Amino acid sequence: MASTFDVDKNKLIEKIAEELKKNDNITPPEWATWVKTGINRQRPPAKDDWWYSRAAAVLCSIEKLGPIGVSKLRTKYGGRQRRGHKPPHFKRSGGNIIRKVLQQLEKAELIKHTKVKNHKGRVIAPKGKSLLDKTATIMRGPAVKKPKVKAEVKEVKKGPKKQPAKKAGAPKEKAVKPKREKKAPVKIEVKPEITNESIKKADELVKKVEKEQPKDKQNG
Repeated sequence: MASTFDVDKNKLIEKIAEELKKNDNITPPEWATWVKTGINRQRPPAKDDWWYSRAAAVLCSIEKLGPIGVSKLRTKYGGRQRRGHKPPHFKRSGGNIIRKVLQQLEKAELIKHTKVKNHKGRVIAPKGKSLLDKTATIMRGPAVKKPKVKAEVKEVKKGPKKQPAKKAGAPKEKAVKPKREKKAPVKIEVKPEITNESIKKADELVKKVEKEQPKDKQNG
């Protein structure tokens, strides 16, 4: 069921005003044809059936703002009063009209008087809530169901996975170097160099050895 917030408020008030005309408990008084709705107005309402429109508007306001009383509704439906060359002042609407409307709506069992915590006033009744919701549902029309469409599954070729982007300020990962194999040490043979001095020293050693040997061995 549609809510009153799903439709245009002005059109909803017109539809509810037509429904309230069928209710015997809501009837405009004799003075409704020539009375003004507030001191800020210069003339009476142009429509002959404005009483039902005001009753429908009050019913919608009570659903949204309830619990609410006459004083706050007078402020809601007030307006600026023109004072010639002086600056305009805000004036509240007439209290007798709103008071009679509330009494008729309460008699029709569309609203009820209650107390919520420290607030006293009128709230919407189950009968009034049903009237508003049904009217909103008719205005909105039946809900159209959308046909279900089967989604076609397509094969997607998976490419290489992308590495996630590194966040700013994140520590850098250290590169791991491969370990090198240890090679056996190479032995280098260093050959002594042959010089003139080394030859002389060798000759002297040979001569010493020959002198020290016995003579027999030298002759033999």
